[in-house]
Amino acid sequence: MLKNTLKKIVGVSLMMTTIIAFTACGNKQNSSTDNAQDKSQSAAMQKIKKSGKLVIGTSADYPPYEFHKSVDGKDEIVGFDIEVGKQIAKDLGVQLEIKDMKFDGLLAALDQGNVDIIVAGMNPTEERKKSVDFSNVYYTAVQSVILRTSDKDKIKSIDDLKGKKVAVQKGATQEEIAKKQMPNSQAIALPKISDLILSLKNNRADAVIVELPVATSNVNSNKDLFISDIKVQNEVEGSAVAVKKGSTDLVQSINKTIDRLTKDKSIDKYVTDATNSVE
Repeated sequence: MLKNTLKKIVGVSLMMTTIIAFTACGNKQNSSTDNAQDKSQSAAMQKIKKSGKLVIGTSADYPPYEFHKSVDGKDEIVGFDIEVGKQIAKDLGVQLEIKDMKFDGLLAALDQGNVDIIVAGMNPTEERKKSVDFSNVYYTAVQSVILRTSDKDKIKSIDDLKGKKVAVQKGATQEEIAKKQMPNSQAIALPKISDLILSLKNNRADAVIVELPVATSNVNSNKDLFISDIKVQNEVEGSAVAVKKGSTDLVQSINKTIDRLTKDKSIDKYVTDATNSVE
């Protein structure tokens, strides 16, 4: 009797040892798989997945791309760039967080890890490509020159701006456009679009260079300004999302979102809706 009992105890012990061994092996394999997945992801993607949120950096003074608007009594950052950001976060399966800052501080914020991506109507210039990676272009706008209505008959060409002050956003593509295409004018770089418009209205500048949707929204709310027929050429192809160098998997994910939004015409709708909602 005792012999049989001992046999049963030994048998159960062997069975438990085997189960524990298999469990440990399984956990080790799962851990190895997780580690392999982590190693296959860029640091930027790992951070986003771990935190469960996508932090986008933007400069919310650039309607209709991004701007502040009172929604149900609360101040919110809206615009078609923000809608694109929402879709990127959705496809990544994470929440969206928006950080608003000056445009010329966005690249530093990305480099320091304060934001995960930049969605701010940023052009993928060759100079910027040295420090960050870019997604595919998601929107291309033409450049426009805003003038005071009182100068409608005085300023009709780039030559007419000779010796005059042209306001542009600091760190933006328009700063380079003014220097290259208007060498006989004085480029004044200011941090915010609202500063550019105010400088024009207060006669501290004679013209402003901005993209057409931005020009349209500002002219619509300032009847003493108009969009001139002066033509300036784009220095770059359009707006793209900026990410940290080497974040190939994140760029690929963003490009999939952009491709989807382009094919179903969502971005066109975002631009129209955002332009119409500018107060």
